[in-house]
Amino acid sequence: MSMESVSVLIPEEEVEKKIREIAEQITKDYAGKELKLICILKGSVFFTTELAKRIGLPVKLDFMSVSSYGDDVTSSGRVRIVKDLDESIRGQHVLVIEDIIDSGHTLSFLLEMLKSRQPESIALCTLLDKPSRRVVDVHVDYTGFEIPDEFVVGYGLDYAQRYRALPYIGVLHFED
Repeated sequence: MSMESVSVLIPEEEVEKKIREIAEQITKDYAGKELKLICILKGSVFFTTELAKRIGLPVKLDFMSVSSYGDDVTSSGRVRIVKDLDESIRGQHVLVIEDIIDSGHTLSFLLEMLKSRQPESIALCTLLDKPSRRVVDVHVDYTGFEIPDEFVVGYGLDYAQRYRALPYIGVLHFED
């Protein structure tokens, strides 16, 4: 039985400061417009709600769930939609919100599918980015933190459904 421990990578205060900065930039960029936030479940829930509270514009929320991971630590590369949007995005300004982007497979698939639904505009916001893991080129409009290739948890990110509620970003370590 291996033991797990978590070390802090990005403290809670830094995460909150960064979310405020991103929200200010989004508020400027979409001034005078209404924004539809699409939260990618489940990992992005914490980030999406904190961000939405700080955006100084009318925002609407919708949710999507896509599966490419399961309980494994590496992306399977297969994407399937588990829960689709409740409402149309046609003619709306859409901001897709992710907790983390690594290979880019899932996001690339998702963005193409959403573009086909004819939003007025579509942009991508992620709390964490692991560019060293990128396989598919994905343009990220708003990035919280670029991080090294570590297995991270907290602030919505999980390992087998655990550690999501940590108020900081941590690195998960496995000890034998």
